[in-house]
Amino acid sequence: MKTIKFHKAECGVEMLLNVLHGDVLSERYLERDTFNTDFFEILLFKKAKGTLILNQQKINITDNTIIFISPFQKRQWILDNEGLDFTVLVFQENFLNDFFSDKYFTYRLLYFYQLNFPLNITIEKEELQKALEQLMEIKTELAARRTDSIHIIRSLTYYLLLKFNRVYAEKNNLSIERAENNYAYQFKKLLETHIREKQRIDHYADLLNVSRISINTCVKKQFNVTAVELLKQRLLFEIKNDLIHSGKTVAEIAYNLHFSEPGHMMRFFKTQTGITSTQFLSDYQNGIFS
Repeated sequence: MKTIKFHKAECGVEMLLNVLHGDVLSERYLERDTFNTDFFEILLFKKAKGTLILNQQKINITDNTIIFISPFQKRQWILDNEGLDFTVLVFQENFLNDFFSDKYFTYRLLYFYQLNFPLNITIEKEELQKALEQLMEIKTELAARRTDSIHIIRSLTYYLLLKFNRVYAEKNNLSIERAENNYAYQFKKLLETHIREKQRIDHYADLLNVSRISINTCVKKQFNVTAVELLKQRLLFEIKNDLIHSGKTVAEIAYNLHFSEPGHMMRFFKTQTGITSTQFLSDYQNGIFS
């Protein structure tokens, strides 16, 4: 599978962020091959008709749709070229870390690394147009490279990301209340890094140097699920991804994910989904998404 990487030189920018119109990207998004990227993408579709298969979600794309994609999420676009009009904000995590001095900022945004809710929203035409105008202002400052451009880019980007977060929270009835500490976000970030080899809460308690009770309390308060439930969700997500994209056998996937034997993984999968891995893969291949 092809991985598209962020290259500043190729993008013609000096920082790990860019705003691109669909005209220069149509070839990539009109191809129907599955691919991923090493950067975040927020796509604003002014005019569009089609679907996106993003990891294990099938998303219908219409006018005034916004899509949120995290690094290395596997996606397949099925878009109608006629009248297609969209703009993309792309950035790497280091851009946000450097600009906002908060290495957990992307984990505070509800639409990134999201497992339980849709990775898209539809907003009013007027609101989408306002966001597009702000993106064009960012694009102008990227090209201008004036002394104060970096500050304008930072403020506009920060505003847009938080504005999208508020709208996403409202549409999905989620809380945007900030946690008293970073344990919940740290746990979520560690899951992204270690889920393939660490599948017990004790492992993460050791990495964070806190008790499992403290992790569970913070995760429950912030994400409204227990730490164990969040871990199981993330592990299930990894298993599904491997079943769909890796081409490996169930036994190979089980051993790669450190299950002691394939039967343990298959029982875990059935308990979490209510169906077998074979049925899941068959459903997926027949366009049934769960």
